[in-house]
Amino acid sequence: MAGYHVENFGCRASQADGDAISAGLQRQGLPAAEKLAEATVVVVNTCSVTAEADRSARAFVRRARRLNPAAKIVVTGCYAQRAPQELTALPQVDWVVGNSHKFQIPQLVANFSAETALRQPTGGFVPLTALQSASAQAQLLISNIFAHTEVAIPAPPVADGHHTRPNLKVQDGCGNRCSFCVIPQTRGNSRSLSAEQVLEAVQQFVAAGGQELVLSGINLGQWGRDTAPRHSLAELVQRIVDQTMLPRLRLSSIEPMDWTPELVALLAAHQPRLARHAHLPLQSGSDTILRRMHRRYRPWHYAEKLRQIRQAMPQAAIGADVMVGFPGESDALFQESYDFIAAQPFTYLHLFPFSARPHTAAWQMHRLQPVPAKAVGERMSALRALIARKNREFRQQLVGSTLPAVTLQGGTARATPALSDNFLKLEFSTHIPANRMVYARICTLTEEGLRAELPA
Repeated sequence: MAGYHVENFGCRASQADGDAISAGLQRQGLPAAEKLAEATVVVVNTCSVTAEADRSARAFVRRARRLNPAAKIVVTGCYAQRAPQELTALPQVDWVVGNSHKFQIPQLVANFSAETALRQPTGGFVPLTALQSASAQAQLLISNIFAHTEVAIPAPPVADGHHTRPNLKVQDGCGNRCSFCVIPQTRGNSRSLSAEQVLEAVQQFVAAGGQELVLSGINLGQWGRDTAPRHSLAELVQRIVDQTMLPRLRLSSIEPMDWTPELVALLAAHQPRLARHAHLPLQSGSDTILRRMHRRYRPWHYAEKLRQIRQAMPQAAIGADVMVGFPGESDALFQESYDFIAAQPFTYLHLFPFSARPHTAAWQMHRLQPVPAKAVGERMSALRALIARKNREFRQQLVGSTLPAVTLQGGTARATPALSDNFLKLEFSTHIPANRMVYARICTLTEEGLRAELPA
């Protein structure tokens, strides 16, 4: 029987987009293929935040074609929106669909045969503009992302034990213009789902037996600021707490200046229904580099946000994105950033080497002031060692305590993985079904997490 395979790359919002495409394909009557080689349609949902993300997507496309010569390969996502001609020129690709039209993919697959490709719309499908270069191998369907003001509503995540911590994307796009970032080019301006749409999706998730839901967006803290009247993310979280029975809500990445006192107080007041977890993109601890990045805060602003969060939630997970090797980052400026990070109560970091993206201000900066690859590698290693120490110290102080957690898929008869509300990997030495809320008594440290047992 015909089936589909969706391969997702990138952030939580991108993962949520892929889930929505999968749900749409299922509604069109197409089941998920058990193996990539058995799929009749392969959707590659790309990221383009770094050059490595682009390379990974191209490598997967080539692999998919080797494993499955007969499949129709559709490439969508941020890479498709940013550089569609690069993808249409790949001989392995059949269709390239920009972010502007990615949520019409299920209808495209259902309405068009292999012979007509995407050329002859049928049924109720709205025709799209087809742009094709002379050298292109694939059909290209795309339009200006800034002309699209709607936010696609992700299908309510399924709580079936195989998807235990799904994402609910409530916001898309970004109004910031950081000098290194292509996301505004690929996602457009910030736009929000209505609170009513969000609440409906949460309630359906709860009705299906869901336990933990991750609220996500490209710039989540901007939720509600494009609506009339304006709303705040804290208002949305309060309504989810008050108007649903969701056992636990986790917030994904939120920009530092969007961590309002109201939002911090909410997380502190509603335990354990709101996960003790704060992720604030930092990028650099150097004031000079932050200014060159066009970030909207200074190191002292950021430190004050962390102080407020740690004071309100002493055992919260606190994480950050940190970019290494931004153009002009000298040894002294890196040391400034390192010292700042060392002084903060971080429990984990997502580290990235700088990647020059075309059509960004940092692209030209990189041409003038590149940081040698050897220096970038050494700085990454230093930060990895630093955060490993800080993470171990954080875990060590929790031994003997009891933490709320959700069990994850992938357990065996003698072991069950879980995730604590404060974002630590747990391991039970007994079988517990996935998608269960439990309390975990912390026994010892493991290499990356904690060994736990159910309280007596």
